[in-house]
Parts: sequence; C-alpha cells; structure tokens
Amino acid sequence: MSANILVVEDDSDINDLVSMNLTDMHHTVDSCLNGRIGLEHALQNKYDLIVLDIMLPEIDGLEICSQLRAKGQLTPILMLTARTSEMDRVVGLELGADDYLTKPFGVRELQARVKAMLRRVDMLTQHAEEVDQLRFDQLLIDIQKREVRLDDKKIDLTNTEFDLLLYMARSPGHAFSRNHLLNDVWGYQHSGYEHTVNSHINRLRHKLEAYPSDPKFVLTVWGVGYKFNDSYAS
Repeated sequence: MSANILVVEDDSDINDLVSMNLTDMHHTVDSCLNGRIGLEHALQNKYDLIVLDIMLPEIDGLEICSQLRAKGQLTPILMLTARTSEMDRVVGLELGADDYLTKPFGVRELQARVKAMLRRVDMLTQHAEEVDQLRFDQLLIDIQKREVRLDDKKIDLTNTEFDLLLYMARSPGHAFSRNHLLNDVWGYQHSGYEHTVNSHINRLRHKLEAYPSDPKFVLTVWGVGYKFNDSYAS
C-alpha cells in the first residue's frame, strides 16, 4: 500500500532518516522542520499518516495534534518523542495520537509501526463494506461513516478509539488480552506497550460510559483483558 505521509521533525538528521526510509517503502513523503509549517501542511493537504515529533519550534507536536483533532481531522498520527516519562506519552494519546515511538528508535521498528498503522486502516476500510451498522441498546456504531452515536448524540472518537471499539464490538462477549488487541488493532505485538491499550480503553470509557468506573459497554475481564458486553448484542 503506497501512502502519502507527512513527517514533522525538527532534527534534520532524524527527519532525513525517517523520510528516506518511508520513501524506500514506496510512500510519498512531505517533510518539514517547523511545527507551524507542519500544521499548515496537515490542514491543507490529505495525508494517510502523519509522523509528528513532540518538541518542535513555534508550535509543538502536542498542540498540532490537539488542533487537528479539534478540527475533525482524523489522519492517523505516530508521535516521536525523546521524553522518557510515561505521562508525556499518555498526554499525546489523550490528545488523539494513535501511537508513538520513543527516541532513539530502530529503523525496523519505525517501518513496522508505519506498516501496521496503514494496514489497520486498510483492513478496517475493507471490513466496513461488510456491515453498515452495529447497534447495542442506545449505542450505534456506523461503520461506513466511522461514527459512533450514543442516545443519538455523536461521540467524537479518534481513529484508534473507533477501531478498538469496533474490533471488540464485532465479537461481543469475547475476552481479548492486551497483547491480542495490540497485535490485531495496532498491528504489532510488544509486551512493553500494554499501557497503550489501557489508555485507549480508559478514554473510550470516559466518552461512552455514564459511569466509567462501572462501565456498561467495555468491560474488564480480570486476568485476561477486555471485552464488549454481549448483554446488548442484538
């Protein structure tokens, strides 16, 4: 799958390395070294993926991510960060990033993440042709429109939140381990990234559940992982 990718990274060596490797993967790459220019590119052009550094001049990556999501721009975002604090990574996910890589990272890992993110979007697009909608009580998942409504009110989800919800909702009652979700939703398997799943589940619950600590739809299966409540399956 050939894709249009935007790389926003102020370290010219890293920018060149990332851009060169993505080009070698037969993708079309636009790149820039400045946050403001990167935001302009992202708003003015259509990309299949954005590779976005957090520390950028003028406008940082977190603000870019926030502005794009606030404008309804759902292009998958892979964040790059030199920070080692888990809180910084969680903030990026909270603002709508789909995944992240911590510097220094290997070229193979970068390529694997990009392949996985693009494959996931392509896979879910193909599945979307099979069924138009899923309904569970007052929760409606419109697969064609990639929209979720609760009590007829639209719920704003990121790409990954939507994909995660849809994946579990397609098999209500089935308990998925965190590694299973990482492998099938994110497209890679790494035991060190289970907290990525936890963060997305927590955000889903805060958006979908009246009482996130006592969820109705997305349930915890202790010792295993998570499942979608089959009590509401039609």
